[in-house]
Amino acid sequence: MTDSPAALITGGGSGIGAAVARRLLDAGHRVAVTGRGEERLRRFADELGRPEGLLTLAGDAARYEDVQAAVDATLKAFGRLDTVVANAGFATHDSVAQGDPAGWPEMVLTNVLGPALLIRASIDALKESRGRIVLVGSVAGFVPTPGNLYGATKWAVTGLAENTRREVTEWGVGVTLVAPGRVETPFWDGLGGLPEGHLLTADQIADSVVWAVRQPAGVDVNTVVVRPIGQPN
Repeated sequence: MTDSPAALITGGGSGIGAAVARRLLDAGHRVAVTGRGEERLRRFADELGRPEGLLTLAGDAARYEDVQAAVDATLKAFGRLDTVVANAGFATHDSVAQGDPAGWPEMVLTNVLGPALLIRASIDALKESRGRIVLVGSVAGFVPTPGNLYGATKWAVTGLAENTRREVTEWGVGVTLVAPGRVETPFWDGLGGLPEGHLLTADQIADSVVWAVRQPAGVDVNTVVVRPIGQPN
C-alpha cells in the first residue's frame, strides 16, 4: 500500500469527485479528497468505512493557501502524488442578461481559478512522479448556450487543459480534460430537480477519469467528451 499511486481530488465529497475517489480506491490507489464542508467529507468517509487509504481535507478550491495545504498534506500522508483531479465547481443556473451577479464571482473563481491553483500547487510533485492532471470540464465548454456564464467558465477550463498540456508535456506530465454532458449529481439542486431526458451517472464519468489515469506510461489521453445517448448538444 505504501508504494501505491496517490491522487488528490478537489470537490471530492459528493457527485463526480466522490465517484472518482471510490473508483480509485477500488483500483488500489490512495486518495485525498477536499471540500468546503467538513460534515459532508465526514459522511463520505463514514460511508466508505474510513479506509486506510482515504484522506479528507477541508478547504476552498479557490484559495491558494488551502490548495497548497492539501497538496502538502497529501504528500506528507502518502509520500507521493501521481494524479490530481480538478473537480470542484458549481453553477448559479442563471444568465448574464437576467441573473444575479452576486453569485458569479464565487462561481468563476471556483470553476476557473481553482483548477489553475491546483496545477500550480501540484506540478512539482507531478514532475517527480510523471503523473497526470485531470480537469473536469463540461459539454457546456464546447457548445455555446444563450447567456450561460457557467458555460463560459467551462470554455475557460477547455482552454486551460490544452494550454497546460503544452507547458507540462515536456516534463512527462499528462493532461486530460473530461467533459461530461448531463449527469445525475447535486449539480442540479439549484434548479429544484433533474432535467428531462436520459442522464449519465457519476460512476459512469468516474469510469472515464480512471480509464485516463490508468493509461500506460507514455500515453496521453487529452480530451474525453461523454454525453448520455439522446443529448443533442
